[in-house]
Parts: sequence; structure tokens; C-alpha cells
Amino acid sequence: SAYNSPKQPVVRFKRNKHHKGSIYCVAWSPCGQLLATGSNDKYVKVLPFNAETCNATGSPDLEFSMHDGTIRDLAFMEGPESGGAILISAGAGDCNIYTTDCQRGQGLHALSGHTGHILALYTWGGWMIASGSQDKTVRFWDLRVPSCVRVVGTTFHGTGSAVASVAVDPSGRLLATGQEDSSCMLYDIRGGRMVQSYHPHSSDVRSVRFSPGAHYLLTGSYDMKIKVTDLQGN
Repeated sequence: SAYNSPKQPVVRFKRNKHHKGSIYCVAWSPCGQLLATGSNDKYVKVLPFNAETCNATGSPDLEFSMHDGTIRDLAFMEGPESGGAILISAGAGDCNIYTTDCQRGQGLHALSGHTGHILALYTWGGWMIASGSQDKTVRFWDLRVPSCVRVVGTTFHGTGSAVASVAVDPSGRLLATGQEDSSCMLYDIRGGRMVQSYHPHSSDVRSVRFSPGAHYLLTGSYDMKIKVTDLQGN
């Protein structure tokens, strides 16, 4: 019956001691053949992976040491524009976002501007990046330029707060943030204005994601709750 305890999942691939420290973030490349990890050992590692055999391909791992602090988040740029193997990574230390071409195994850009540790990254549209930081701002970056194209502050109400999570809806119109003061912000990217700020949680909002049609926003918090917010009303 449906009430039987669920089957234990089968572990298909395991890599022990992959980093010397805790692993904070993981990401698949769009093609599914690269597995990136970031750690407080300050290294980004990229593991070539075969999805058919569910195993490492035997090619050597790539290891990147440009960060001088914990890597808090990383993501692969989507879409054919970037060749599917451009990785963005950020965290503590110098507060730069680094872009890396994993096919060539070389660094591309160091994007500077944040004045506090970067806690979250999100990428959309092939070229665009949103970054959330302890400096209480979200920055938008365009890799075609490669520079910051907009800074969005969270100080509309009171003192603002560190941005712990960011997401952009599939149409590229709406930014959602989750903040350490338990608030979420919705920001109209094309109009350049804040739509709403609200408090769905009672502690840090560490994860925000839109549903595929952007009708709902899913948030997760240190308060041990997940919440779904209906965005279709007013």
C-alpha cells in the first residue's frame, strides 16, 4: 500500500574525500557530463561524468584555486551561447564572481563589485547572472559585457538585509530574493522596481525557487518550514 515505508534509494556513484573540507554547493552542467563542487577548502572541482554508466569518465578532475575563501554557490551558464561548460562560482574572500571555461580548463573573468560575501548565484537567459550578498544587495551581471549592469538594494524597508538566496522566473521578468531577516522581495527586472516585500518566514530564507510557470514561489527557511506563495493574485 501507499503507507509502506519508501524504498531506500540506490547510491549509483560515490566519491569519498573529494574535497579537504565541507562541500557547500554542487551543480550539473547542462549536458550532464560535468559535475562541479565548491568547498570551504577554497577549491572548485569539476568531475567529468558519464551519465550512461553513472561513473566518472576517468578523465582527470579539473581543480581551480582562484578563490581565497569558502565557495558558497556555483552554477553552469545555460544555453548554447556559452557552450554549456562555463561555470560561475562565488563566496567568501575577495567577493568576486569567477567565470571558468571548463572545456578549455581556464579562467575567463573576475567580476568585482560586491563588498560582502556572496551567498547565492542564479543564471538565466544564456548570459545573465544574479548574485546575492551579505552587502544587502543583488547585482545583475551580463557576460556579454562582462560587467555589473544593475545593483538592487534591499534597503526599501528599514535597514535592509543580507541576501541569502536569489532566483529569476523562467521569463526573465521577475527576481525573487530570500533574506536573512526572514523577508522575501519580488523585483520587476524590466521595470526596475520592487513589486513587493513580505515576511513568509520567521528566520533566514535560504532558498527561493519559482515554479515552471512562475505561478508560485517556493521558499525554504531556517525556521524549518517550506512555504508556497501564490503569485497569480495581487
